[in-house]
Amino acid sequence: MGFLAASLLMLASGATPAPDISGLWLTDDRKGLVRIEPCGTRMCGRIVRILDKRPNVPGTDVNNPDPALRQRPLLGLVSLWGFTRAGAVWKDGRAYDPQTGKSYRSTLQVSPDGSLKVTGCVLFICQSRRWTRAG
Repeated sequence: MGFLAASLLMLASGATPAPDISGLWLTDDRKGLVRIEPCGTRMCGRIVRILDKRPNVPGTDVNNPDPALRQRPLLGLVSLWGFTRAGAVWKDGRAYDPQTGKSYRSTLQVSPDGSLKVTGCVLFICQSRRWTRAG
């Protein structure tokens, strides 16, 4: 299907494309910057800057449950992966929290105020955080 036909179909159905999640995002705790961009046909996010400069802040993935991965640097680490667009929501992804060493089923959604709602779930329990666009 051509671009024009797809666009007309979208207009006819009343669907609106999901706001762009690509770019640089400041985490909710303001301790890191994550760049979200395409990874093949899906979206992913990498830690591109660690803003927490306090002493004893680890520079490696020390909380990873796999001891073989505990020495990998946090800088450049993929913390979001596998997201596909479904209307206004990016779903089917995973989010990794290096502070706990856990990964979660996750969705991403740009809120009306421009923040990014990052929701992580374990079983049926979900929590959301708000990230702000940094660039």
